[in-house]
Amino acid sequence: MADGIRGRAQGTAPVPLSVLDLATVGTGHTATEALTTGVDIARLAEARGFHRFWVAEHHSMPGVASSSPAVILAHLAAHTSRIRLGSGGVMLPNHAPLVIAEQFGTLEAMAPGRIDLGLGRAPGTDGPTAAALRRTATLGEGADDFPQQLTELIRFLDDDFPDGHPYGRIHAVPGPVQATAPGGVQSPHRPPVWLLGSSGFSARLAGLLGLPFAFAHHFSAQNTVPALDLYRESFSPSPLLDRPYAAIGVSAVATEDPEVARGQVLAAALGMVRLRTGRPGLMPTPEEAAAHTFSAMERDFIDSWNGNVIHGTPDEVTTGLNDLHKRTGADELMITANIPGGDVRLNSYALIADAYELPTTT
Repeated sequence: MADGIRGRAQGTAPVPLSVLDLATVGTGHTATEALTTGVDIARLAEARGFHRFWVAEHHSMPGVASSSPAVILAHLAAHTSRIRLGSGGVMLPNHAPLVIAEQFGTLEAMAPGRIDLGLGRAPGTDGPTAAALRRTATLGEGADDFPQQLTELIRFLDDDFPDGHPYGRIHAVPGPVQATAPGGVQSPHRPPVWLLGSSGFSARLAGLLGLPFAFAHHFSAQNTVPALDLYRESFSPSPLLDRPYAAIGVSAVATEDPEVARGQVLAAALGMVRLRTGRPGLMPTPEEAAAHTFSAMERDFIDSWNGNVIHGTPDEVTTGLNDLHKRTGADELMITANIPGGDVRLNSYALIADAYELPTTT
């Protein structure tokens, strides 16, 4: 079994807790500030007993500065020493598998034994942007080819294309091929591959391949339990895992004053309304959201969206997380706080750590 997949619950948390960060850029702030806040959160997560810190790939969204996960992860590796770092995820159809294998082989060389490679098949953006990324006008091609691309990527990571394969003499470097050179030494680690999803496709594929699975509960809550059931039913043991391991992404914001949490969550929901209606921008402030006149359709969307965001006091948030764990049986909860306030976001993770009595390390 690959090191680091199965975390160990700390304090009173029911399962390991992790962090998913989107490098949120709020109104009046810069990408530099967002990425600096991400480093602060990663360092806090490491010091407070969170298991891993992931970043997500998004494109052409002014309010999200995480378009290049591998670059961000290299920066985070330089500012942390123990916490696992990974992608939640890299959108495989946007990239050549060899490029991803090289990028994450490089990250593994920088931070041995600490890198996760989470993969998704969605574009992480709109259709025209995906076409610009992929140099093709047909958006569906990459998603349809996902299993083939995944197989190719894993073979590059393991350097084990069969004899006669067109890529048999091509090697992802850094990677296993270096151990076969005169004087070479085999690295004991290889980034474990995770599949990400918000429906049943990747759930079934992850199960069939015996891979860990991360489900996007934070934006597809109605599909969470069916997808996890499908993953577990489809699971076949592999050299990586002997039994299923499923993490779920969950939106959670803890504040001492629940009104602050409500303001932050409303602002984030307004940002999502704008994104879903083709008007992506910087994350609005709570003041902008409070002054906004919501249409009936917008209000319905926000009520539905915020119904899946756990927010309030630390006790309210931990109760919500515990209830979610009971409903889903998830093996890990990956908390995301995609809100405009960087300081609020940082403090939220600290409050959750306190509420669960996670151990402080130095």
